[in-house]
Amino acid sequence: MAGEPPLNPPRYGAAALADLAPSVLASLGVPGEVNTLGLPPARRACVLLVDGMGAHVLRENRDSAPFLASLIEEDSAPAPAGTVDSSPVSSAAVQFPPALTAGFPATTATNLTSLGTGCAPGCHGILGYQVAVPDTDRLLNQLRWNLDVDPHTWQPRGTVFQRARAAGLAASYVAPGAFEHGSFTAASARGSTYWPANDISELVVQADAAVRSADRSYTFLYHSDLDSLGHMFGVGSAYWRAQLGFVDRLAEQVAQAIPADTALYITADHGMVDVSPEGRVDVETPSEFTSGVRVLGGEPRMRHVYTWPDATEDVHAAWTELLDGRALVLRRQEVIDHGWFGDTVPPEHRRRIGDLLAVTVGDTALVAPASEPVEAQLVGMHGSLTPTEVWVPLLRSGAAR
Repeated sequence: MAGEPPLNPPRYGAAALADLAPSVLASLGVPGEVNTLGLPPARRACVLLVDGMGAHVLRENRDSAPFLASLIEEDSAPAPAGTVDSSPVSSAAVQFPPALTAGFPATTATNLTSLGTGCAPGCHGILGYQVAVPDTDRLLNQLRWNLDVDPHTWQPRGTVFQRARAAGLAASYVAPGAFEHGSFTAASARGSTYWPANDISELVVQADAAVRSADRSYTFLYHSDLDSLGHMFGVGSAYWRAQLGFVDRLAEQVAQAIPADTALYITADHGMVDVSPEGRVDVETPSEFTSGVRVLGGEPRMRHVYTWPDATEDVHAAWTELLDGRALVLRRQEVIDHGWFGDTVPPEHRRRIGDLLAVTVGDTALVAPASEPVEAQLVGMHGSLTPTEVWVPLLRSGAAR
């Protein structure tokens, strides 16, 4: 479309979140893993993932996070928001990327699974927040796992935890206890030893215990409160900045608690943008949006649009005109050809993708107030490939430096 806004495609195989866990395992000496990121050798490693802590908003609020700010490499920061295909690995002298791209869509279910499998989304098949189960009108929420769908067959790839254990390492997952027996955990982290931790103090204590549980170990640590406050109040809010301060202290305490021979990597699953009330477009009620649409999936910043047979081109034309300047409306095959889901998208995973995908830019959210009342009212959102949503930090401490 005319004046097409910039999007940042994921940098799979170069500097993407999917490259992190295999690189960490390779640094721990696990055979067959590829150290794409060039991480230094270590005996033990811990990955702290802070949900929703995008690279750009972290840098903009660095005064609220002095420990994390001390780990940011100033000479190789992410390019400013709005730069097309910006890359933090812009100099041959920079050996360690200070930021990675999330996978597409830039959302939690997709990217936790990429980190848990070391695979791009097209390969593991968790292709967004909500997708239609093939041959049905049912939407599977892949975080809440609201349908009776077997996570082992829906997400068939082995995990990095299984590969670590096969190589003789302890493989641990430290996160709230409510997630321990969930289907999403089975899809994204099977093979791990689960260490329940329901607040910041428990996260520090359990992370240290998990790391020390074996002479060689891989530990994943997950914290979600920053994302929750960003959704409720926005990433520029006092609430978000206050929580970032708690996250900063969490990261510092983990770094101080774990053994000195442990490499600590701090990252996120996506960034976030604030959307104004004026930026919300109802795509559920007006007939100009609903005509020809069978099921609406995804989330407000990136929609999977499943059409009725023979209606795809009409819906494409209508949505393209209605959302001109606010979203790219692409056919399924176009997105696959762009490589946004990665190099490999097997047939069974292609069928989960919308006939069309609406990828928003700027101050835009494609809301469905009747069926998604909570999501429609959020302030902070994510899912698209704008630089603020797609770039996540990769900071390192301890034996990683």
